[in-house]
Amino acid sequence: MPIFAITNAKLLIMVERSLEMNIISRLNKGKAIIILGARQTGKTTLLKTLFNNKQGVLWLNADEIDVQNLFEQYSSTRFRNLFSKFSTIIIDEAQRIKNIGLKLKLIIDEIPDKQLLATGSSAFELSNQINEPLTGRKWEYFLFPLSFLEMCKHSGLMDEQRMLSHRLIYGYYPEVVTSKGNEKDILKQLTDSYLYKDILMWKDIKKPEKLIKLLQALALQVGSEVSYHEIGQTIGLDNETVEKYIQLLEQTFVIFRLTSLSRNLRSELKRSRKIYFYDNGIRNAIIANFNQPELRQDIGALWENFLISERIKSQHYNNIWVNRFFWRTHGQQEIDYIEERDGIIYGFEFKWNPKKQFRFSKTFLNAYPNSKTEVISKENFYDFLTED
Repeated sequence: MPIFAITNAKLLIMVERSLEMNIISRLNKGKAIIILGARQTGKTTLLKTLFNNKQGVLWLNADEIDVQNLFEQYSSTRFRNLFSKFSTIIIDEAQRIKNIGLKLKLIIDEIPDKQLLATGSSAFELSNQINEPLTGRKWEYFLFPLSFLEMCKHSGLMDEQRMLSHRLIYGYYPEVVTSKGNEKDILKQLTDSYLYKDILMWKDIKKPEKLIKLLQALALQVGSEVSYHEIGQTIGLDNETVEKYIQLLEQTFVIFRLTSLSRNLRSELKRSRKIYFYDNGIRNAIIANFNQPELRQDIGALWENFLISERIKSQHYNNIWVNRFFWRTHGQQEIDYIEERDGIIYGFEFKWNPKKQFRFSKTFLNAYPNSKTEVISKENFYDFLTED
């Protein structure tokens, strides 16, 4: 079933999202289904297409004041009356409803024959409200921008490989993918409004211009170690505020962190972190650089960001759980990306130029003798993204 559709004057594209089967498999199992993700990644479209023309579905948009008011006074009796005619209740942008977790819990416990689904674009509001009340009562998923593998399934591996340079620059937000020729304008709209809407509405964000400067600083340091102290001095924020803003950016699905692997050597960096963006297009829009790969000095960082974010998408949709790190020593020995899965350490180095040679550090190999290592380039990255 195609579950992403956007139409403009010249283009109709329908892309099946990988999350579809996960959601279908969890329906009517007595738990709520929670879908989190950044704005404009297709959460609403996914559910509307899944439940299009289905009988007994109630759709509630919590951005609307009357829907929020609907949940102000709540009891099991009130909910039974409100939802008596429906078998499925969908609450879109559920973070807008105060104490949403307690209210979902009441519906699940007292009206167990109803299937609840809720979407949220700001995890710092929605997840914090649902994790404790819905313990054991929910399936939680993340919907990312479109992925390389989803587009391969849609248009074929060869065609998507031909688009690789384009994707490295403009990314995979659905409207960006479907708006050929208007990618820059769409990304500007996303980074000017939608992306920050939840954060800027948060009561403790008093200096939005500092948030923009922080994002620009992070975008310029993709693939490098990040010092909160140095960034704070550059943009005029203290360390605690920098860390708080970064946490909010993580919780609204703009960025994610990797910490350094430190197990066996005194020389390993122990408290370092690198920060990446879930989407290359967003990263490039923030620094206003849409030059093509052959003209860029940061192509290595773009390639690294692309591969790690795409790997995260693939593993999440396939229910593969790993610990993620990077590795570096005080002597500047390093490996781009480390995974730990089922007790095995995997080390990956990313090279845009497949002819560029790389040897894994003997220090690392001696410290982790049972580890597996691989260099990922344009010649073998498909296998890296589909590995299970």
